[in-house]
This record gives sequence, structure tokens and C-alpha cells, in this order.
Amino acid sequence: MSGAGINALIVVVYFGLTIWIGRRFAGPQGSLDDYLLAGRNMPWWAAAFSIVATETSTLTFIGLPGIAYGGDLTFLQVALGYVAGRLLVAAILVPGYFSGRFNTAYELLHRRFGGNAQTTASLIFVVNRVLADGVRLFATALVLVQLLPLGMPRQLRLLLGIGLIIGVTLYYTLRGGLRAVIWNDVVQQFIYLGGAALAAVILLQRIPGGWPAAAAQLSAAGKLTWLDFSFDLSVPYTFLGGLIGGAVLTAATHGTDQMFVQRLLATGSPRAARRAVVASGVIVFAQIGFFLWIGTLLYAFYRAQPPVVAFTADDQVFPRFIAEQLPIGLAGLVIAAVFAAAMSTLSSSLSALASVSTMDLWGRWRGLDAAQSLRASHRFTAAWAAGLAVIAFMAQAWGSVLVAGLTITSITFGAVLGIFVVGQTRWPVSANQASAAMLAGVVALVAVHLVGGLAWTWYTLLGALVTIACAGVAALLGGGRGPAGVETAS
Repeated sequence: MSGAGINALIVVVYFGLTIWIGRRFAGPQGSLDDYLLAGRNMPWWAAAFSIVATETSTLTFIGLPGIAYGGDLTFLQVALGYVAGRLLVAAILVPGYFSGRFNTAYELLHRRFGGNAQTTASLIFVVNRVLADGVRLFATALVLVQLLPLGMPRQLRLLLGIGLIIGVTLYYTLRGGLRAVIWNDVVQQFIYLGGAALAAVILLQRIPGGWPAAAAQLSAAGKLTWLDFSFDLSVPYTFLGGLIGGAVLTAATHGTDQMFVQRLLATGSPRAARRAVVASGVIVFAQIGFFLWIGTLLYAFYRAQPPVVAFTADDQVFPRFIAEQLPIGLAGLVIAAVFAAAMSTLSSSLSALASVSTMDLWGRWRGLDAAQSLRASHRFTAAWAAGLAVIAFMAQAWGSVLVAGLTITSITFGAVLGIFVVGQTRWPVSANQASAAMLAGVVALVAVHLVGGLAWTWYTLLGALVTIACAGVAALLGGGRGPAGVETAS
């Protein structure tokens, strides 16, 4: 069997393992709590690993080494912000999710403002998740494309890759619900970290002189710089931009994005949820540092052994090394690790999209009972799998996969974070006013992005501030709702 055949066989075995785990840990699926919230009894440490696995998609596996290869380690400043943001979520937002029996993050907005605010935030979530995770699916399919017969047209290989990845992910998500998703995430976390570690070992062995020689070369080239105290709003990876931008972005995603809040709710208690979200911050900081370090090793390696065909984008560097430099079999293990990183995110996205579509949108509009809602959640899971596949095929022209994914999230979730912050106040804001404030925040960020000149790390903060300001103006004008959701005098 050829080397490519062995690698492909290993990937097939991995897909089979994933399906088996989904079946093995499925548990009962007789209610929405079972299917969408894992019975609300998941251990906090499993939720923590699942959070990290969920946010560590192919964008991380491929994009972070690409950033360090083409630049330096200053993305670590964003990772510091990620840790700070989780502390804010644990202290401020987590208690609210356990002040009632909520199924989604946006039911909290319904109680505070009214149904229209819940609907608006849910739709923003849906748009963000489908666009951002469509990009993640595309990035993963690029790896699988390398395993398919090269004589096959590239677009056909891409379609087959997208279909296979989303098909396997859809199967175990439907079969086992959130419980199977979380336990698959735990396993996949160790698979992709193990695969990356194996690649790093090979890299060090291939660099003449090993790490001491590489460190000297990297230091001389400025590749080990990780702090930048300059102040330039157009540069994303500065200390203030990374710390503030990363903290606000993480507060928005991990505190208001149903994909992460769903895991916190699945722990069943605020104490366990706090442990999960804080522990995930420590793990993800170390993980980001590790993948950036791999990027610096790739720089040292290709300086010593320039590629035969020049790279046209930094995102190509790590996939090319895996495909061309790793021994037969080991390359298959690392490629499986890439799929592990991607499928953990995609399965989480499908579960969260089904949750919001059923509980916040369709089910609430149609007044579905428990049995109807459970059936609808399965249908939405399948429908959103198809939607992600369509976006993945369209994402070919969107540039750097990591920056594209983070930019989409930063544009959309600042507004949602802003309205959650307003929800902590006693401002008299109605559901319609809250919705208008969120839409204003999103529109403002889209306009800023189109004009250019502002780094994406500032997007979430700006979107939140615009939303808060608009809600504040609405409160001053009167005619809104008080904190208990009761109409005030106009």
C-alpha cells in the first residue's frame, strides 16, 4: 500500500473511532435536556476540555502556526485576553444562567427585555455560527483534499472532503446528542494535541542543530517576540489590543455564545460552570503558545530547507509539512488530529444551532410541545449541517482562515455582549429597543470593517460600546422596560 493509502486508512479508522465514541457515550435521548444539555450532569473538567476543543478548530491547528511562521509570537497577547475574559464570564455572567432553568443563553434576554430581544440575539448567533464554522469546515476539507486522488478535479475533491467531514460529524451528533459531543471533544482534545506534539518532535529532529540552533536563529530574526507595547489601532497584536480585545471577545463568545454557554448549562451548577470556564482559559493559553511555537519551528526548518514550491499563503505551511515531511503513518495520525480539532467544533456548532433554532426561534414561535421540540431539534441539526457545507464551499475566496473566522465572530458578538451588559443594569429598555441597539452595533462594525483601518481585535469592544450607547439613549428617552421586564411609562 502506498504512503498516501496508509495515511488515508488511518483517517478512515479515526472516523470509525469517532462514530463508535458517539454511539458508546450517547446515553438516553428521550428529552430535550438529554439531547441538547446532556442531562445537566456533565463533570466540570469534561466541560472544560470540551470548551477548549470546541474553540480549537482547524483554524487553530493550521492558522496559529501560520501566524508565527509569517510573524512572531505576539498573538500570545490575545491569549492573555482570553484568560481575562473567562474570569469576567465566571464572575459576572455565569450566575445569571443559573438564576432559572434556562435552556439557552438567550432565554435570559427574554426574561429581562422580552421576546424580540431573544429573537434578535438568536439570529445574530445563527449568522455568526454558520459563517464562522463554515470557514472552519472549509479549512479542514483543504487537508482532506490532499488525501484524495490528485487526478480528480480539485473542486470535486473539495466537495467530497466537505461532505465526508460534515457527514461523520452529523451522524454522531444526531446519535448521541450533547453528551456524545462532549465526550468526543475530550478524546479529540488529546488526539490533536498528541498529533501536533508528534509533528513538533519531527520538526526538531529535522532542524540542523536542533532547538539551540533554531532558538538563536529565531531570536536574531525577531520571531520570539511576544510583547508589543506600541499603540496602533490598526495593528491587531499589541499588548492593549490583544489583552482588551481578547478579553472582550472571549466575554462575548464564552459568555453569550450558545455553543459555549450550552456546556456551562450542561454542568448543572454555577460552581461547576465557573470551574469549567476558568480551567479552559488556562488550558487554551498553554495550547496557543504551543501551536505558535510550532510555527517558529516551521520557520527555522524552511529556512534551512526551502520548499520546492514556494508557499502562497502562511496557512499552507503546516499542512504542507505534514503532507510532505512526516513519515508514512505518522502523517496519517497528524491528519487525523486535524480532523479531531475540526469535528469537535463542528459538532458543537450543530448542537448549539439546533438548540437555538428549536428553543429560541421555531419552537417558541410555533408553540411546540416537548416531543415536537425534540423532533424539530433533530431536523435542525441535519439542516444546519447542510448550511455549513454550503458556506464552506463559498469560503474559498475569504483569505486567511484564522483571521476570517475571528473577524466574523468579532463583528457579530460585540452587539450581543453589549445587550447582556445592559441586562445587568436597571435601565428601562424595551425588547424592540434592545433589538435595535444590537442591530446598530452589528451595522456599525460591518461599516468599520468595510472602511478598514481598525484591527479586528478592537471590533468586539466597539460593537459592545455602540450597543450599550444606543440602549442608554433609549433608556433616557423612556418608554422601555424595567429590570423585571415590566413596561414603564412612556
